[in-house]
Amino acid sequence: MTESPVEPLICKMAVPTIISMLITSIYNMADTFFVGRLGTSATGAVGVVFPLMALIQAVGFFFGQGSGNYISRQLGAQHREEAERMASTGFFSALGAGCIIMALGLLLRHPLAHLLGATDTILPYALDYMCIILIGAPYMTASLVLNNQLRLQGNAVYAMIGLVSGGVLNMALDPLFIFGLHMGIRGAALATILSQLVGFCLLLCGVRLSGGIRIRLRLFSPSAARYADLSRGGIPSLCRQGLASVAVTCLNTAARPYGDAAIAAMSIVSRVSQFAGSAMIGFGQGFQPVCGFNFGAHKYDRVTRGFHFCVRSSSLILLALAVLGFAFAPQIIAVFRGDDAEVIRIGALTLRLQCISFPITGFVVMSNMLLQNIAMTMRASIVAAARQGLFFVPFALILPHFFGLTGVQLCQAASDLCAFILSICVTVPVVQRLSEGKNPHDAI
Repeated sequence: MTESPVEPLICKMAVPTIISMLITSIYNMADTFFVGRLGTSATGAVGVVFPLMALIQAVGFFFGQGSGNYISRQLGAQHREEAERMASTGFFSALGAGCIIMALGLLLRHPLAHLLGATDTILPYALDYMCIILIGAPYMTASLVLNNQLRLQGNAVYAMIGLVSGGVLNMALDPLFIFGLHMGIRGAALATILSQLVGFCLLLCGVRLSGGIRIRLRLFSPSAARYADLSRGGIPSLCRQGLASVAVTCLNTAARPYGDAAIAAMSIVSRVSQFAGSAMIGFGQGFQPVCGFNFGAHKYDRVTRGFHFCVRSSSLILLALAVLGFAFAPQIIAVFRGDDAEVIRIGALTLRLQCISFPITGFVVMSNMLLQNIAMTMRASIVAAARQGLFFVPFALILPHFFGLTGVQLCQAASDLCAFILSICVTVPVVQRLSEGKNPHDAI
């Protein structure tokens, strides 16, 4: 981690994470594709429940990234015992938090569905889908902890196997449960939580087989100091994923006056955009363990080289994807709802507007990953919150009042531009300090 050439090392670490992210995005799109055969309201229900799934992921990433980033720095500094205690603390804390989400979600399912943006026609589908998803919340959060801990120890292949296996199984179970067993949208939810359970079990096996940090109940060591260390690495992820949940809820609420077709279109565009950005995020995740180990070893020149390499590469990838998305937007939306002209019309324009700002999001994501891994919590949290929180939520509340549905469609592109400008201001001083061979914590 601290001796091999940086660029090939990042690529080596990134290949499994890119595959993991692509497969995860594909099976999320598979849910939308198969549910889309059930009708526009069912498609809208998947979009309505998406913020809840984002919240579950936010909790998992909080404990996973928080513990994983800390573990990578401790391993870089040769402090293995403390890394082991943090690994178990992060895992069991996430498992408990998932149980709380499940209990509260099931208890408050009706008001929660309305809060997430369900219309009267979408509500029955949303409740069916949501209640089953909530059952899987405990091990879904814990799976993300295992995945991040494995990846940030440099064991990305084992992390990939767990995610990919679950994703492939989900794609196989979706048509079987939805159509073969005539379970409808309940079948899509059941396929999701069963595949997530299989992935969780495989990740547990990966922890044992990888030779890395093991999870042991006796090493569960909750303390204020340990949770403070975990929070420094986890809060940026919580901000990013948690605000994504808030942002999609605001988007659904803003689109609700325009009917089920608008909500369905937003759901489809969200899944397509997630897929398009997954390779870039996977590439950045390949940078994270390299960044953590080398920062812990005080090799700041390697950190800056890796950051610049990731920004250049991700920007080029996103530019190519943006051109393709803009050119074929109607055809892409039609894959999911080819028999609904209104969904295609709304979705195509929304996707094209997002494609305009898509190439600049690479810098925002890589900045967040750099700042998070070197434990600059405040700056990382600002960057993480910028795209989906500081800017998106206000735009989602304001723009529709002036531009109607077009205002809803403009929200993401406008927030991307503002987040990019803010990220430059927050990140550049840190990168300059690192490039001078100095610890940014000492002066910034």
